[in-house]
Amino acid sequence: MTLNPKHIRRTKIVATIGPASESDDVIAKLIAAGVNVFRLNFSHGTAQQHALVATRIRKQASIAGLYVGIMADLQGPKIRISSFRNDWVELAVGDRFRLDLNQADGEGDFRSVGLEYKELCSSVVKGDILLLDDGRIRLRVDDVESSAVDCTVLIGGKLGSRKGINRLGGGLAAPALTAKDLTDIDSLSAIRPDFVAVSFVSDAEDIFQTRRLLQQHQLQPAIIAKIERAEVVAHADTLSSILTASDGVMVARGDLGVEVGDAQLIGIQKALISQARVMDRVVITATQMMESMINSSMPTRAEVFDVANAVLDGTDAVMLSAETAVGRYPVEVVEAMADAALGAERHPVAKTSRFRMDRAFTSAQEAIAMSAIYAANHFDNVRGIACLTESGTTPRLMSRLSSGLPIFALSHLGETLQKLCLCRGVVPLYFDAAAFDADSIDARITEFLLDGRYLSKGDSIILTKGERIGTAGSTNIMKILSVY
Repeated sequence: MTLNPKHIRRTKIVATIGPASESDDVIAKLIAAGVNVFRLNFSHGTAQQHALVATRIRKQASIAGLYVGIMADLQGPKIRISSFRNDWVELAVGDRFRLDLNQADGEGDFRSVGLEYKELCSSVVKGDILLLDDGRIRLRVDDVESSAVDCTVLIGGKLGSRKGINRLGGGLAAPALTAKDLTDIDSLSAIRPDFVAVSFVSDAEDIFQTRRLLQQHQLQPAIIAKIERAEVVAHADTLSSILTASDGVMVARGDLGVEVGDAQLIGIQKALISQARVMDRVVITATQMMESMINSSMPTRAEVFDVANAVLDGTDAVMLSAETAVGRYPVEVVEAMADAALGAERHPVAKTSRFRMDRAFTSAQEAIAMSAIYAANHFDNVRGIACLTESGTTPRLMSRLSSGLPIFALSHLGETLQKLCLCRGVVPLYFDAAAFDADSIDARITEFLLDGRYLSKGDSIILTKGERIGTAGSTNIMKILSVY
């Protein structure tokens, strides 16, 4: 039975590993359910634990015969309050509450709590709104002293120890790479991740610094910039420079939504996805996509719509966090997300593209990539695009345009195929072109895809390759092959 390209999901799924999903058995089930990339969250666990889980992921991916990526997500400078004597307090509207740099950890109560962010007093002014615990608690700044900030509670509730602090509109800045991040980067040689996500990126230098540190360990993962600061999305030049410096971005809707407000977030999400695709960067949409499934076996209709909306906007991947890390239904939530993505991908909007119609190409490689997608979208008998690749650039460029057809990335380089796990519509497959005579490669590719049940006799497929097989950046040939 031939695999119908309509049933090859184009949108990738990133799943966070945690206590609910770190066993060999659950990892295997998650891969079978459709996970393309596993996220190791360095905000929790040790480097040794993450290395052990990475080994399990690679083992289960090998058993399944699939390429599955690994993302190391650095914690970054999350600004948090200290802890309370009884772990939490109840704050009521109108209460006075003090953020005190001199208060010891574990000594917080309903009147005050300590924190380690020394720059707080120089970063806020009277009238600012501080958001605690992802915005669930709101404080108005009434007075700023040299080592404390006095506030009034505007929105109260239960406040637990070590919850995060944001300022409405952003501006509580700290270096993106903390001492912990630097130590974690040193540990990545044991994991060798395909992607490294940098939290709370403030400028392009954060990306350059991360890349330099990784290169010191002979590591060259794709670097994903997490966009979660209001001041970054407010300045077009800063955002553009971050995109240019990185390999991709994550629309991290948690802290970003707190700082800009939920009403503004949907427009920012759409703009970020669009800009990333224009600039040939991958883009992940993350945070609370199916949060109800932490405790429920089925998503809400609103959550299905949220996933579908991101897919129709052109996101490369959608991400699960607590849903798979600590949730009761990790496998079911991946299946639900896959179904939601497939449903959206069947809509005509997800299959056609007018993007770049007036844009000049900058290389033969880009011209071939764009021409292949155009031909695929206008020749009904074509069932997919086969792309011989060394660096992965050509299939990545193809994935920037919308199409209803799979892009089969064929390479003998595992590192290249692993990084393509995040690219929308790309199916990474191992194929060693050097094992065949140049004159027989076209026939061998069609045989390979027939054997894999990606094609059937009578189909056509578009092939892109370079005259110099095995040379990165040499793609300059496009053919339409008939399958006999």
